[in-house]
Amino acid sequence: MPRNTRRPAPTSQFDVYSTPLVTRNASPEMAALFSPRQRVLTWRRIWLALAEAQRELGLPISAKQISALQRSIEKIDFAAAAAHEKRLRHDVMAHLHAFGDVAPSARGILHLGATSMDIVDNADLIIMRQALAILRGWLLTIIDAMAEQARQYRAVPCLGYTHFQPAQLTTVGKRICLWCWDFVRDLNEIERYRHGLPFRGIRGATGTQAGFLRLFNGNADKVRRLEERVASRLQFDTCEPVTGQTYSRKIDVQVMSVISNLAASVHKFANDIRLLAGLKEIEEPFETDQVGSSAMPYKRNPMLCERATGLARFVINLSQSAHQNAAEQWLERTLDDSSNKRLLIPEVFLAADGMLQAVARVADGLVVNRKVIAARVDAELPFIATEEILLAASAQGGDRQALHERLRRHAQAAGDEVKQHGRPNDLLHRIEADPAFSGVQLHSILDPKRHVGLAPQQVVEFLKNVIAPLRRKFAAINRKKPVISV
Repeated sequence: MPRNTRRPAPTSQFDVYSTPLVTRNASPEMAALFSPRQRVLTWRRIWLALAEAQRELGLPISAKQISALQRSIEKIDFAAAAAHEKRLRHDVMAHLHAFGDVAPSARGILHLGATSMDIVDNADLIIMRQALAILRGWLLTIIDAMAEQARQYRAVPCLGYTHFQPAQLTTVGKRICLWCWDFVRDLNEIERYRHGLPFRGIRGATGTQAGFLRLFNGNADKVRRLEERVASRLQFDTCEPVTGQTYSRKIDVQVMSVISNLAASVHKFANDIRLLAGLKEIEEPFETDQVGSSAMPYKRNPMLCERATGLARFVINLSQSAHQNAAEQWLERTLDDSSNKRLLIPEVFLAADGMLQAVARVADGLVVNRKVIAARVDAELPFIATEEILLAASAQGGDRQALHERLRRHAQAAGDEVKQHGRPNDLLHRIEADPAFSGVQLHSILDPKRHVGLAPQQVVEFLKNVIAPLRRKFAAINRKKPVISV
């Protein structure tokens, strides 16, 4: 006989899969926004708004029926809805019946003229708009923290890297401004799309509003006013000009693309911190009892930045599904996007929420190892200063081409000392010993602050021209506090 391979039924929460997006990453606020309760509560608010507007426009709906819906709106019996769905095989109809169960006097006036997408699509837009507001809060926290760090370190010279090779000097504050500016761009885009999200409208089965036209005995003006009133009740200023059964899935593409772009900023920032941590120049915060490695007690792994990088990569990859959903909708609609959207939209926002929490924690607690940075500057500055040394020696009457050749040879020899023998950079000593450069004030030329250009002023101007107006604009918006642990 075949072996019985059936597993026992789960007995606790630890016997079934739970998404790490909720258990390890997303904030309670974002997790609650995409909960079954919030989803169904949003459906019910749309049903209520529709019934209220229909009553105002003359349909036979009583004040008592509206009152019954208002009193019952938060009485969600998920067990009853599950029983209805088992029978009906339709989740919206199941919850429509469950709403009618707790407001029986209003059962007959629910969902008049509507189709499921009048409810589901508009609920998705409402929830996405709220989720974008949560991401906005995280971005404001990150930008504030980075601006403060940039101000504090605006004039601290550090080695700049191009191609991850030592280049000219910059300042720690200027580098932080580069990260911050990316996040300011993302904030502006999120705000643009949050304000620009339209209401799908109240359109019926194929977007023609035929069912509502019949309800109002052919009165097209009342159909138009119905839609305007429902949209206004749900705090939308505009409606999609035309739809099929659904809003165009291009809206999801646009929203997911904005979040994907944000993920690229997170990935860039987190990777930069990981590189700098490897150089011991800048690190993420590290808790007193935090363990970096189970085998190597000395390790201080950049765990938050690694987490942010992984979540950002996940978000970037997920965004492709939105494009496919938009591309593969047939005519007025097909249902192949439904199962995808149930995963796509919540997971993009939950992952984005988690990655921004990690960035907020790092930005606020950034560890700048100034002595390590200074030592690296000192090691490379003689190479970087050769151009100014050349100009100074030429100004005293030396032959520029001959001086250039001398510097080239000294630099090559000093480079060999560093690379071939692991010795300190002795370029300065070689130049000091060369009579051709005897009149050059080397120590003043080798002051790092002479080599950072306008970086400190650029930081001051960035804070004044970009950050200060942004802070005034969003002064009333609450900043978020990270709740994830390191």
